[in-house]
Amino acid sequence: MSNEQVTAGLVVIGDEILSGRTKDVNIGATAEFCTDLGIELQEVRVVSDDMDAIVEAVNALRARYSYVFTTGGIGPTHDDITADAVARAFGVDLPIHPVAREMLMSRWKDLEVTPARLRMARIPEGAELVTNAVSAAPGFWIGNVIVMAGVPVIMRAMLESVAPRLKGGRKVLSAAVDAAVGEGDLGDPLAALQDEFPDVKMGSYPQMGQGQVRTQLVLRSTDAERLAAATARVEAMVAAVQHKRDIGQSRKEKQ
Repeated sequence: MSNEQVTAGLVVIGDEILSGRTKDVNIGATAEFCTDLGIELQEVRVVSDDMDAIVEAVNALRARYSYVFTTGGIGPTHDDITADAVARAFGVDLPIHPVAREMLMSRWKDLEVTPARLRMARIPEGAELVTNAVSAAPGFWIGNVIVMAGVPVIMRAMLESVAPRLKGGRKVLSAAVDAAVGEGDLGDPLAALQDEFPDVKMGSYPQMGQGQVRTQLVLRSTDAERLAAATARVEAMVAAVQHKRDIGQSRKEKQ
């Protein structure tokens, strides 16, 4: 375990948060995530969809902490200006990223590629993409700033994506298990396995826009042996749930 203190700040972006129309849950999720990794979340700022406010908050926090997370404002609408603000904070351009564009195009398929949708493929120069198991639209990582979606399930999936690359008080290992069933079928058996393996963090992330029901289960632990044991149990559970579903479908087809 490292003795070096690793710190973080969080910028929550959105008029809907400040107006009360949307109740934020990302602060708690990020705090818990940081605690699990031995990262000390020391400051949270909630700012409006205002360019100068976002730039000021990002620059202030990135100079102060090891990491800065941001949530919100990377969608397709005119008021989604987080990418613009972060690019301005770093003094770089904001072009269409070819890989991000391809990720979106592969998910959209028959949808019209509009300028609004392509806004989600704009990534500051020099940034790395932050993918997620839920949707095609990526976040990005530039310098020590990690920019994520505001939708809670997508935000949590993005946190899982970057977790293995974060420097924390403890080295955290992760494993992913893909399931061809929905969260509703996996909820009870997954909860039972979480009780059995309290030292292994288990998250469930439904995948959107795939044309079929799918869920990705992500497991995290600092203990490689416990992670392997829990992953094997989760894989067996998923196989059993899928088998039960297949039998049920087969019986319905014969009726």
